[in-house]
Amino acid sequence: MPLSALDIARVRQSFDELGPHLEPTSIHFYEALFRRAPEMRALFREDLKGQGMRFMNTLGLILADIEHPDKPSVSYAELGRLHRTLGIRQVHFAPMQEALIDSLRDKLGERFGPELEASWRVVYQAFTEKLIAEGDIPL
Repeated sequence: MPLSALDIARVRQSFDELGPHLEPTSIHFYEALFRRAPEMRALFREDLKGQGMRFMNTLGLILADIEHPDKPSVSYAELGRLHRTLGIRQVHFAPMQEALIDSLRDKLGERFGPELEASWRVVYQAFTEKLIAEGDIPL
């Protein structure tokens, strides 16, 4: 499903709402991820607070890229290679998506309705497809 301007606007607005809550959202993300895929815990460093903030900062840059594809601020090839080096494979992106959705639902509450969830899923899919392709992430 292609990205629409409405999807991008919804995702950007909700991400901006998380601004004061980025740290707890990022911690919730990793907790949700490791509940879904405990084998992934070994792929990440012990400092989940720092790792989580890097994840949220990168997510913000990715959203900026999606909003302004003519002004890229993220090298998907470089980011993909980093993930590949860490042992991330294509199958890992599904539990990461569900952990992100859980975290957004937890922090945004009632504001995270079906339309917003659908927009986040479309944006996440577009990002991961690009990351997998340009970063040559294995199955």
